[in-house]
Amino acid sequence: MTNFIGEYEVKLDAKGRFSFPAGLRKQLSLLSQGKFVVNRGLEDCLVLYQQEDWERISEKVNKLNQFVKKNRMFVRRFNNGATAVDLDASGRLNLPKRLMGYADISKNCVLFAYGDKIEIWSSEKYNAMMSEDDAEDYAGLAEDVMGDLNDADDVS
Repeated sequence: MTNFIGEYEVKLDAKGRFSFPAGLRKQLSLLSQGKFVVNRGLEDCLVLYQQEDWERISEKVNKLNQFVKKNRMFVRRFNNGATAVDLDASGRLNLPKRLMGYADISKNCVLFAYGDKIEIWSSEKYNAMMSEDDAEDYAGLAEDVMGDLNDADDVS
């Protein structure tokens, strides 16, 4: 499984392409060969997965019981807009216009990489989302989410 890390600001050209940052390129799996799937994220962003990570997640999603209405709706929404994209010969990635519209991405965006995914945000939405929480809110969130861990040595 991939373990991306980093935050990168990129500019899109008129065709919706951006240069994939060298710092992220170094983190790509040899298996990926520049093949990705981009899809709608959960909070008005896009999510970019390497092909093998997408396949692993899709496998889990496809195991949901399709006779349960909530599961069917989730599977539909999860797959809605999913598009295979590849790095071109110049190291650029082309975002589908429909997905760009969903996330309000036009020219400037932020690639926020963590775990097995890279979130793609409009710069405005990313900055607004990150500024919503001040240091005290972050400390409270950390306590709520991480406070019950049994092994304090794992997280600092």
